[in-house]
Amino acid sequence: MSPVIEKPLAARVQVIAHRGASAHLPEHTLAAYARAIDDGADFIEPDLVMTRDGALVSRHENEISGTTDVAAHAEFASRRTTKTIDGVAVEGWFTEDFTLAELKTLRARERLPELRGTAHDGLFPVATFAEIVALAAACGRTVGIIPEIKHGTYFRNIGLPMEDALLDALAAHAYTRAAPVEIQSFEVGNLKYLDGERKRRGMANLHLLQLLGESHEQPFDVVAVGGALDYAAMTTPQGLREIAAYADAIGPSTRAVLPLTQDGRLGAATALVRDAHATGLEVHVYTLRPENAFLPPALRDGDDLHQRNEAGSLAEMHALLDAGIDAFFTDDPALGRKAVDGRGASAGK
Repeated sequence: MSPVIEKPLAARVQVIAHRGASAHLPEHTLAAYARAIDDGADFIEPDLVMTRDGALVSRHENEISGTTDVAAHAEFASRRTTKTIDGVAVEGWFTEDFTLAELKTLRARERLPELRGTAHDGLFPVATFAEIVALAAACGRTVGIIPEIKHGTYFRNIGLPMEDALLDALAAHAYTRAAPVEIQSFEVGNLKYLDGERKRRGMANLHLLQLLGESHEQPFDVVAVGGALDYAAMTTPQGLREIAAYADAIGPSTRAVLPLTQDGRLGAATALVRDAHATGLEVHVYTLRPENAFLPPALRDGDDLHQRNEAGSLAEMHALLDAGIDAFFTDDPALGRKAVDGRGASAGK
């Protein structure tokens, strides 16, 4: 076991259900969120995009051919198109070309069918953010909600800005006026705007998470104005101090905290957790998944990349807990709960 090099800032490490219990059910569906709640998640995570009529819906991307049955709907065939999203040409069907009523005629599909099968395809509709809030509010315990604004600059440029719509949706429900809420974005400008708005509106329960991509990548709102800032600069001590001026946490990848050695093992922790904590920022890492394909080679069980490997996933979680993280995103919140609660029990002995 790796030595503890940093204690979390959080009083209790939080288990975040990545798009719901998406290791078991199609992501971003009410069924996946309900299972995540039953499995003990502290937070559920809806990625948010917008419909043509301004509804916030939960999809990982605004292009929906991979996660719905839209291609099977002849009535929507003419809406297949190619768009440039964050500088990349993408072909398919896009949420902003559909009304909410039209999207509700579609059914969700498994995004990783080769790993997780298709047994639940066609069973569940696209969920709205309002429905997810209502589900959390009715679950009988306090479950946080951690929405991510997807492609904020893109949606703003087509006349569908999400930031105020999300704040208004949070303010409209008694549950999200009091329960833990944390808004995420890979962009910077919208988080700075949200920081100002949460203070102006008195939203004391609202926290902000600055997501971090690969070191060489840039936030797209920076790209859009020809800026030079990249994620590498944002993870320096100075960059982290600048983030701490508007956000409460950073969201790096697991490998930014625990890089791999040449032989595929988890290496020593980087300075990122320690440096972030020194500025008062929590560290919420993404994403833990239970299949061999997503695990460090040294933690895999056999050569079948499709195989579910609970022991390997728990080992990776434990190593991240040892590194002092404050929260982690996982496709299998039941495993996450086991890792956190088991570590707490061991620490108490």
